[in-house]
Amino acid sequence: MRGYIAEVKRDFEVYRKMAEKALAQVDDEAFFDSPGPETNSLAVIVKHIAGNLRSRWTDFLTTDGEKPDRNRDTEFELTDADTREALMARWSAGWALASEALDQLSDDDLDRTVYVRWEPHSVLDAIQRQLTHAVYHVGQIVLLARHYARDWHTLSIDKGESEAFNERKRREAEAARRL
Repeated sequence: MRGYIAEVKRDFEVYRKMAEKALAQVDDEAFFDSPGPETNSLAVIVKHIAGNLRSRWTDFLTTDGEKPDRNRDTEFELTDADTREALMARWSAGWALASEALDQLSDDDLDRTVYVRWEPHSVLDAIQRQLTHAVYHVGQIVLLARHYARDWHTLSIDKGESEAFNERKRREAEAARRL
Protein backbone atom coordinates (compact mmCIF):
# COMPACT_ATOMS: atom_id res chain seq x y z
CA MET A 1 0.00 0.00 0.00
CA ARG A 2 2.97 2.34 0.34
CA GLY A 3 2.94 2.41 -3.45
CA TYR A 4 -0.59 3.76 -3.36
CA ILE A 5 0.38 6.51 -0.93
CA ALA A 6 3.38 7.42 -3.09
CA GLU A 7 1.13 7.64 -6.16
CA VAL A 8 -1.42 9.79 -4.35
CA LYS A 9 1.33 12.12 -3.13
CA ARG A 10 2.66 12.35 -6.68
CA ASP A 11 -0.84 13.12 -8.00
CA PHE A 12 -1.39 15.82 -5.37
CA GLU A 13 1.94 17.37 -6.33
CA VAL A 14 1.21 17.22 -10.08
CA TYR A 15 -2.10 19.02 -9.65
CA ARG A 16 -0.75 21.54 -7.14
CA LYS A 17 2.03 22.45 -9.58
CA MET A 18 -0.43 22.61 -12.48
CA ALA A 19 -2.58 25.09 -10.56
CA GLU A 20 0.45 27.14 -9.55
CA LYS A 21 1.73 27.29 -13.13
CA ALA A 22 -1.69 28.48 -14.24
CA LEU A 23 -1.93 31.04 -11.43
CA ALA A 24 1.53 32.36 -12.28
CA GLN A 25 0.20 33.39 -15.69
CA VAL A 26 -2.32 35.89 -14.35
CA ASP A 27 -1.78 39.27 -12.76
CA ASP A 28 -3.31 40.37 -9.45
CA GLU A 29 -6.29 42.00 -11.15
CA ALA A 30 -7.20 38.73 -12.85
CA PHE A 31 -6.46 36.75 -9.67
CA PHE A 32 -9.18 38.67 -7.82
CA ASP A 33 -11.63 39.18 -10.69
CA SER A 34 -14.79 37.14 -10.97
CA PRO A 35 -16.22 36.50 -14.43
CA GLY A 36 -19.76 36.71 -13.08
CA PRO A 37 -21.84 37.36 -9.97
CA GLU A 38 -22.14 33.68 -9.02
CA THR A 39 -18.67 32.63 -10.20
CA ASN A 40 -15.70 32.32 -7.90
CA SER A 41 -12.51 34.21 -8.59
CA LEU A 42 -9.17 32.48 -8.62
CA ALA A 43 -8.51 34.05 -5.21
CA VAL A 44 -11.69 32.54 -3.76
CA ILE A 45 -10.89 29.09 -5.16
CA VAL A 46 -7.38 29.28 -3.69
CA LYS A 47 -8.83 30.37 -0.33
CA HIS A 48 -11.36 27.52 -0.37
CA ILE A 49 -8.81 24.85 -1.26
CA ALA A 50 -6.47 26.15 1.45
CA GLY A 51 -9.23 26.02 4.06
CA ASN A 52 -10.38 22.60 2.95
CA LEU A 53 -6.86 21.14 2.99
CA ARG A 54 -6.14 22.59 6.44
CA SER A 55 -9.38 21.23 7.85
CA ARG A 56 -9.17 17.77 6.31
CA TRP A 57 -5.48 17.03 6.86
CA THR A 58 -4.91 18.50 10.34
CA ASP A 59 -4.97 15.52 12.73
CA PHE A 60 -6.25 13.45 9.82
CA LEU A 61 -6.59 10.15 11.68
CA THR A 62 -7.81 11.46 15.02
CA THR A 63 -10.30 14.29 14.50
CA ASP A 64 -13.24 14.94 12.22
CA GLY A 65 -12.13 16.38 8.88
CA GLU A 66 -14.50 19.30 9.34
CA LYS A 67 -12.73 21.20 12.11
CA PRO A 68 -14.82 23.24 14.56
CA ASP A 69 -12.81 26.38 13.78
CA ARG A 70 -13.45 26.15 10.05
CA ASN A 71 -16.08 28.48 8.66
CA ARG A 72 -16.42 27.17 5.13
CA ASP A 73 -18.78 29.96 4.06
CA THR A 74 -16.14 32.62 4.73
CA GLU A 75 -13.81 30.83 2.31
CA PHE A 76 -16.02 32.23 -0.43
CA GLU A 77 -15.71 35.81 0.79
CA LEU A 78 -12.63 37.96 0.40
CA THR A 79 -11.48 40.45 3.02
CA ASP A 80 -8.80 43.15 3.02
CA ALA A 81 -6.45 40.64 4.67
CA ASP A 82 -6.81 38.29 1.68
CA THR A 83 -3.88 39.49 -0.38
CA ARG A 84 -2.51 37.26 -3.08
CA GLU A 85 0.59 36.61 -0.95
CA ALA A 86 -1.47 35.72 2.13
CA LEU A 87 -3.77 33.41 0.16
CA MET A 88 -0.87 31.66 -1.55
CA ALA A 89 0.86 31.19 1.83
CA ARG A 90 -2.30 29.51 3.16
CA TRP A 91 -2.48 27.46 -0.04
CA SER A 92 1.10 26.23 0.43
CA ALA A 93 0.50 25.44 4.10
CA GLY A 94 -2.57 23.37 3.21
CA TRP A 95 -0.73 21.31 0.62
CA ALA A 96 2.14 20.80 3.10
CA LEU A 97 -0.32 19.45 5.68
CA ALA A 98 -1.65 16.95 3.14
CA SER A 99 1.85 15.79 2.26
CA GLU A 100 2.89 15.46 5.91
CA ALA A 101 -0.26 13.53 6.81
CA LEU A 102 0.26 11.13 3.91
CA ASP A 103 3.90 10.63 4.94
CA GLN A 104 2.82 9.60 8.43
CA LEU A 105 0.38 6.90 7.31
CA SER A 106 1.31 3.28 7.79
CA ASP A 107 -0.16 0.32 5.94
CA ASP A 108 -2.23 -0.45 9.06
CA ASP A 109 -3.73 3.05 8.96
CA LEU A 110 -5.27 2.41 5.57
CA ASP A 111 -7.81 0.05 7.18
CA ARG A 112 -8.89 2.65 9.74
CA THR A 113 -12.02 4.76 9.69
CA VAL A 114 -11.90 8.55 9.69
CA TYR A 115 -14.76 11.01 9.82
CA VAL A 116 -15.67 13.94 7.60
CA ARG A 117 -18.67 15.91 8.83
CA TRP A 118 -19.41 13.06 11.23
CA GLU A 119 -19.72 10.55 8.39
CA PRO A 120 -17.41 7.52 8.49
CA HIS A 121 -15.00 6.95 5.61
CA SER A 122 -12.24 4.47 5.11
CA VAL A 123 -8.86 6.19 5.02
CA LEU A 124 -8.60 5.17 1.36
CA ASP A 125 -11.98 6.74 0.60
CA ALA A 126 -11.12 9.92 2.49
CA ILE A 127 -7.87 10.22 0.53
CA GLN A 128 -9.65 9.72 -2.80
CA ARG A 129 -12.32 12.21 -1.77
CA GLN A 130 -9.63 14.81 -1.10
CA LEU A 131 -7.77 14.09 -4.32
CA THR A 132 -10.87 14.37 -6.48
CA HIS A 133 -11.97 17.54 -4.67
CA ALA A 134 -8.59 19.16 -5.28
CA VAL A 135 -8.51 18.08 -8.94
CA TYR A 136 -12.02 19.46 -9.50
CA HIS A 137 -10.92 22.88 -8.27
CA VAL A 138 -7.58 22.76 -10.09
CA GLY A 139 -9.58 22.34 -13.29
CA GLN A 140 -11.50 25.49 -12.41
CA ILE A 141 -8.24 27.33 -11.74
CA VAL A 142 -6.77 26.30 -15.08
CA LEU A 143 -9.91 27.28 -16.98
CA LEU A 144 -10.14 30.69 -15.31
CA ALA A 145 -6.41 31.37 -15.60
CA ARG A 146 -6.54 30.46 -19.29
CA HIS A 147 -9.44 32.87 -19.70
CA TYR A 148 -7.57 35.74 -18.06
CA ALA A 149 -3.98 35.14 -19.20
CA ARG A 150 -2.68 37.62 -21.73
CA ASP A 151 -0.01 35.26 -23.06
CA TRP A 152 -1.00 31.72 -22.09
CA HIS A 153 1.69 29.04 -21.95
CA THR A 154 0.23 25.56 -22.17
CA LEU A 155 0.47 23.28 -19.16
CA SER A 156 0.73 20.16 -21.28
CA ILE A 157 1.48 19.52 -24.95
CA ASP A 158 1.53 22.52 -27.27
CA LYS A 159 -1.11 22.61 -29.98
CA GLY A 160 0.15 20.83 -33.08
CA GLU A 161 2.90 19.02 -31.18
CA SER A 162 1.11 15.79 -30.22
CA GLU A 163 2.78 13.62 -32.86
CA ALA A 164 6.27 14.83 -31.98
CA PHE A 165 5.56 14.38 -28.28
CA ASN A 166 4.25 10.84 -28.77
CA GLU A 167 7.25 9.94 -30.94
CA ARG A 168 9.69 11.26 -28.35
CA LYS A 169 7.92 9.30 -25.60
CA ARG A 170 7.97 6.13 -27.74
CA ARG A 171 11.74 6.48 -28.31
CA GLU A 172 12.34 7.10 -24.61
CA ALA A 173 10.32 4.00 -23.68
CA GLU A 174 12.20 1.85 -26.20
CA ALA A 175 15.56 3.12 -24.92
CA ALA A 176 14.52 2.35 -21.33
CA ARG A 177 13.52 -1.20 -22.27
CA ARG A 178 16.95 -1.79 -23.83
CA LEU A 179 18.67 -0.93 -20.53
